[in-house]
Amino acid sequence: MQVHADLCLIPIGTGVSFSAYIAACQKVFEDAGLSHQLHAYGTNVEGEWDAVMAAIKACHQAVHAMGAMRISSTVKLGTRTDRAQTLQDKIDSVNNKRSENPR
Repeated sequence: MQVHADLCLIPIGTGVSFSAYIAACQKVFEDAGLSHQLHAYGTNVEGEWDAVMAAIKACHQAVHAMGAMRISSTVKLGTRTDRAQTLQDKIDSVNNKRSENPR
């Protein structure tokens, strides 16, 4: 089953900058061959359910290996069975509607 995930991973007790930890997670997604898009408060990931879940686990493992003793993550998931849809399809749909009805 295809899944869209929105992951917000926060290492606890590591200081105020998380960018090195997030960069490590981006590498995990790249190495897994998953389509992903970084945004200001997390990362959107798409792929097969098991691959996405394994990559999220690998992100936690990588961040722990970097010295984070605790991690708090929020994950939102979306699936659909009526048709195939990518993350980019969702963005394009909103942008198309904006261009049809500009303010």
